[in-house]
Amino acid sequence: MAAFVEPHFDAWQQGAGNMTVVDMVPPEMLHMVHPHWNQFPPMNPLWHSILGFAIFCLGMVSMIGNGCVISIFTSTPSLKTPSNLLVVNLAFSDFLMMFTMGPPMVINCWHQTWVFGPFACELYACLGSLFGCTSIWTMTLIAFDRYNVIVKGLAAKPMTNSGAMIKILGVWAFSLFWTLAPFFGWNRYVPEGNMTACGTDYLTQTWLSRSYILIYAIFVYWLPLLTIIYSYTFILKAVSAHEESMREQAKKMNVASLRSSESQQQSAEIKLAKVALVTISLWFMAWTPYLVINFTGVFKAAPITPLATIWGSLFAKANAVYNPIVYGISHPKYRAALYQRYPSLSCQSDNSSSNDSQSVASAATTASDEKA
Repeated sequence: MAAFVEPHFDAWQQGAGNMTVVDMVPPEMLHMVHPHWNQFPPMNPLWHSILGFAIFCLGMVSMIGNGCVISIFTSTPSLKTPSNLLVVNLAFSDFLMMFTMGPPMVINCWHQTWVFGPFACELYACLGSLFGCTSIWTMTLIAFDRYNVIVKGLAAKPMTNSGAMIKILGVWAFSLFWTLAPFFGWNRYVPEGNMTACGTDYLTQTWLSRSYILIYAIFVYWLPLLTIIYSYTFILKAVSAHEESMREQAKKMNVASLRSSESQQQSAEIKLAKVALVTISLWFMAWTPYLVINFTGVFKAAPITPLATIWGSLFAKANAVYNPIVYGISHPKYRAALYQRYPSLSCQSDNSSSNDSQSVASAATTASDEKA
């Protein structure tokens, strides 16, 4: 296999000559490119083709999946709950991420450089940061809502439509603050090393530029991560304590199980809480490469190549695909509604609609309302 691949790569490398990855950038973009990238030759066109094809596939799956989530959650009466507004907001943010960022990146991969000009580069990076920040804090609110209802139980205050909307607006305002800051001189948006995408400047070594990366990471990565870990740690503790008490009570009564309708509902909540944990873990898997790349640049921990920056773009955009897939697999009522409206997109039969499980965002709230 190597005998067939290496000559092609060598021929391409010889054709590149003394060119650098920066030489393909339009002249009006050169003032935005950090000198660090002048040392690297142009990337193998095969990598641009792979990245463009991957982004195209991810974009189609994401827009279809999140579009279905938005449509079904907003039109199915049993799914119209205050907490499910968070689910809709998450799908809306993920949909917009791929709708606004997927097509430009595919086109740039075709041209093997950024072709839309400086302002479009800044806008592209701004939208990516905005939708990414909105997604993670929406996931954080969902996790905290699970904690509030499952751990606190009847002591928890049920979420209302107005309360959910206030939280959603707060998330968008908070995200907008961080994404507009580079337009006012706190860091800046620049082309990434592969020159087909744009992001924050993590190579400029001034403290004004570096402080943005460090503080942004605290409020948009570490703080949400710690909040989610805290929430799900206590959720799992509450789940474990409940299951243990059920087993002990069953032994005393000499029966196999004490599963009543209420305990079945709580068991469904437990399973769905685990699904939410998996979903959030996938989100962090998607955005951690960007964090590593940014911190590597800020602290000069290792040399960053244009090829390395591809993985940050790819994994981050893949996050917009995970959520609708996870909800579709784990959400019986969503699957039932999906089957009725879009039979070709569903993987279950219509008779499964009798399952009484709720969504990750609505199950505990529904249960607490019934108990109240």
